[in-house]
Amino acid sequence: MSPEIIGAIGLVVMIFLVVLRVPVALAMLGVGLFGFGAVTTPDGAIQMLKDLPVDVLAKYDFSAIPLFILMGVFATHSGMAGKLFEATRTIFGGVRGSLGIAGIGSSGIFASISGSSLATASTMTKVALPQMEKYGYQPGFACGILAAGGTLGIMIPPSIALLVYAILTQQSVGDMFIAGFLPGILGMVMYSITVMIMVRWKPHLAKRGESTSWKAKLLSLTGLIPFSFIFIIIIAGIFFGLFTPTEGAAVGAFVSWAYAFAKGMRMDGLKQSLIETLALSAVVFFMLLGAEALGYFISVSRLSYSLASWIGTLAVSPMVVLLCILLMYFLLGLFMDALAMLVITIPVVFPIIVALGYDPVWFGIIAVLTVELGLITPPMGMNIFVIKAMAPHIKLSDMFKGVAPFIVSDVVRLAILVAFPAISLVLLN
Repeated sequence: MSPEIIGAIGLVVMIFLVVLRVPVALAMLGVGLFGFGAVTTPDGAIQMLKDLPVDVLAKYDFSAIPLFILMGVFATHSGMAGKLFEATRTIFGGVRGSLGIAGIGSSGIFASISGSSLATASTMTKVALPQMEKYGYQPGFACGILAAGGTLGIMIPPSIALLVYAILTQQSVGDMFIAGFLPGILGMVMYSITVMIMVRWKPHLAKRGESTSWKAKLLSLTGLIPFSFIFIIIIAGIFFGLFTPTEGAAVGAFVSWAYAFAKGMRMDGLKQSLIETLALSAVVFFMLLGAEALGYFISVSRLSYSLASWIGTLAVSPMVVLLCILLMYFLLGLFMDALAMLVITIPVVFPIIVALGYDPVWFGIIAVLTVELGLITPPMGMNIFVIKAMAPHIKLSDMFKGVAPFIVSDVVRLAILVAFPAISLVLLN
């Protein structure tokens, strides 16, 4: 049996295991080890099992992951999110749909610190949903706004998804963060426009917010200072080469802790933050371990290279191939976690993208955006289910109806980024 056939069988087995609800990380690790042994030797698989955990856990670039998670946890426990929403609510006061726009804006800003879509969705739901219901927002629409706003966490830097993509493809983490900035801002703007269109088209979805004076709007800007300060330190430091992304994560975590300490966090809060960070980091590292094992297997089987060569012989344009890959991501997103999709597929599709001559940084942005759609599309829709757990009184069907306009907005944004790669790459030039 040829190595390529073994590789294809391995991928089918892995998909089958995932369908059976085997943890994605365990499925990748098992298939990677057994497949590597089948292509090489059983002794080779055993040696890989010995070496791989040390290689992954000791890799310097990976140390940024728990630091970014810690930074987001500190931001959550320090009360930043509540002040952030109040600030954005005041700034947009008097505009129809102002609370919805405030929910989008505060989600985007919070995402720049948390780096996680699920963390952003859950935190902002606690803060914003009661206020939106109080002021007459249709519950499903309110949940749709917050679910969509949470997806900004996967794009706006520092993003864990962009960090993982950069590590898996050996791209510059700094380049990925900078490239994600404008697409993330574009998402915030388009989501806000979507809110404004919906509340004018269907006025029953939301009432006009309370008017606020210009003085109140200016004073409310102080609520944005902590986030802006941390964000500027990280991105400016990376952009100007003052420190590496890992060092930037450490600086951001320290500044977040200092703010939380100033706001009253003591040993109990610190202990709880560290426990949450360790739990989340363990999940991410286990997935990375499985992804590395699967990557070695795919590499020695030469499956991805054979696919790239085969695609090169097809009488179709590179754009058609790219659209097929993005369609695959969208379909996988209906059933799988966003990070899991990346770590499973990147070892297979990345060589194809490189062979077709596409910019790997640009592809990372549109791939992550496509994966992002899976966070709000049924039946998986992880952001929706996170909000449902926090708002059990709202029907799941109403939540998915509420988020539908934002799915359309994301598809339009994806088309814009595919048609105009310069939006993602202009800050790198």
